[in-house]
Amino acid sequence: MSLLTNVMDHSLDDGYAEAAARKQAEGAGGMPKTVRAKLGLAAGLVLAALVVTVGAANARIAAPVVAKERQELIDRVERETKTADKLESTVDSLRADVNARQREALKKSGGDQADLVSILSGATDVHGPGVKLVVNDAKEASTGGGGNPRETSGFSDTGRVRDRDMQRVVNGLWESGAEAIAINGQRLTALSAIRAAGDAILVDNKPLVPPYTVLAVGDGKRLSTRFQNSADGLYLHALQENYGIRTGISVEDDIRLSAAPSVIVRTAQPSTEKGTS
Repeated sequence: MSLLTNVMDHSLDDGYAEAAARKQAEGAGGMPKTVRAKLGLAAGLVLAALVVTVGAANARIAAPVVAKERQELIDRVERETKTADKLESTVDSLRADVNARQREALKKSGGDQADLVSILSGATDVHGPGVKLVVNDAKEASTGGGGNPRETSGFSDTGRVRDRDMQRVVNGLWESGAEAIAINGQRLTALSAIRAAGDAILVDNKPLVPPYTVLAVGDGKRLSTRFQNSADGLYLHALQENYGIRTGISVEDDIRLSAAPSVIVRTAQPSTEKGTS
């Protein structure tokens, strides 16, 4: 306690106190004594005040200009946003008009099977029972395979789902009796392509991200059983067992698929060229 009391009573070291007293006795401390020193101090204070005043004035003058430029930028962004929204609305209207014309063309050329042709071509919305198949990368997916056979086939990551895997899944569902299929909301047609761009999977040139949710309309229980027993279903099971690819399939009572955004109507014509012998 005596040590704490001594520290509190003598917070300033004795040496510092003696030096300060000696400096004050010699007249070295406090305000400047000579006129020249006082004038120098006054000039310094005036200069500092002038700099602060000029800076404040410039900031006050520039503030409205900056605020005006900021508001002009905001107005420009809002105008461009409205323009983009109008263009997007126009695109949606034109797409709807094109889809309607395509459906009309299918009805004219499809006859009694127009509805079936529309469904199979992906030109109309569909709903009904079916299956939901989810395919996802392995949890431990990482680059490099260390001599794994999947890497030797062109896979840079043995735990990643590739375009060829999804191709086999889709083809297996078609073969098992699916009437309409979509991957991550992207409706597939007879002209759809599943390709790869680097590590990304593209469906009709639109990139998809895992997990890949495949919805297929058809006889749910029969479709699920036939697919899992097919060669492509067994291939998917092998990916799960050997490489950790995560999969899950379930039967759904009602699946809704939107129409494909653009369907090209093609009509076969007999060839007029004569063959050569």
